Amino acid sequence: MRRPRRARGTRRTREERWVRRSCRARGARGTRGLVVCGVALAAVGGTTPLAGAAGAPEADLSYHGTAVLRRGLLDVRLTPYDHGPAAVPDATVRLKWSAPLADRQRLPGGCVRTGVREVVCRTGALAADGVGERIALVLRLRGRPQEVTLALDTVWGGGTVDRNRANDRQRVLVLDTGDPYSF
Repeated sequence: MRRPRRARGTRRTREERWVRRSCRARGARGTRGLVVCGVALAAVGGTTPLAGAAGAPEADLSYHGTAVLRRGLLDVRLTPYDHGPAAVPDATVRLKWSAPLADRQRLPGGCVRTGVREVVCRTGALAADGVGERIALVLRLRGRPQEVTLALDTVWGGGTVDRNRANDRQRVLVLDTGDPYSF
């Protein structure tokens, strides 16, 4: 399926430019890289793949973990959960911060930066009523903010429908204390 062409004279948003640059810089190697970059572009483009079709299987995704802020370094560890009833072949979680990220970041495989304050990561396959692999990010923020708000939500649910979006959208305030804040 081809993306619709952009109307002549319109410009790409800052987020779209970030995704394209990140995908090119990382080489979007293999299927995994192409999927993450493709999902990131779809997320930035404003589509809502979670809305799903009437006959799509239903799965309830959620994320639990911790966030620690210490002297401008943010350590986020999260685990995806699928509360069923259907399995999820793959999903993508978006992590967005209230403070901008530093320009240079080392991201784990399956994660790509999609904006000045945002990263998306693939969760991998999730069995019904199952736990996914832990996602661990260590990111440097621009400057040394005293606090930052982390917002998480599901961008893509692998073709499944999530009718309970309340538990996969979370916000957590993280203070620069070195203490873990759970979500």
